[in-house]
Amino acid sequence: MNIGIIGSGKMGGGLAKFWAKNGHNLMLSYSRDIEKLKSQAQSIAPGVRVGTPAEAVEFADVVLLSVPWAAVPDALQAAGSLEGKILFSCVNALTPDMSGMAVGTTTSGAEEIAKLASGAMVVEALPIFAEVLYSPSRKFGEQDATVFYCGDDAQAKQTVAELLREIEVEPIDAGSFTPCFHALVDTIVALFSH
Repeated sequence: MNIGIIGSGKMGGGLAKFWAKNGHNLMLSYSRDIEKLKSQAQSIAPGVRVGTPAEAVEFADVVLLSVPWAAVPDALQAAGSLEGKILFSCVNALTPDMSGMAVGTTTSGAEEIAKLASGAMVVEALPIFAEVLYSPSRKFGEQDATVFYCGDDAQAKQTVAELLREIEVEPIDAGSFTPCFHALVDTIVALFSH
């Protein structure tokens, strides 16, 4: 599979290492420092390409969006048309200082990304903390890490679930965007009310 990665920081770079190991073709994009991006590509695996976000989209069967929330509009504008593409977002809609959520409780980051990426089949999953991607195991004791994903297209969700399995986690379908988002809010509220 061809995977274009828009944003190759800790999350994008960490996921790229797993996917390269599993034989996928990769193109990294969206960096202020192209030489650093080229060096990162070489460190992941031979043949990992570097390009612009628009080139990554054209190259890809699946596009990973892995940028800070504040960079989403710029990154998607640079990507151009995502019509018919699977857009796997692992963007966390946090404020820049990480003090809270950047979107309210009536929408989700995934829903806002879907509005900006017209025509894309958006699937949201927060794979795990980047530190876990770089650790020797994704297990917590004997337990596999669990990753929830949500989206409105069944085939796109299945593709993303397979990519999640390749990072050695157990993917769990949390439904479509709105129910998934509201279930997550309910879970967080319940955790912090005890």
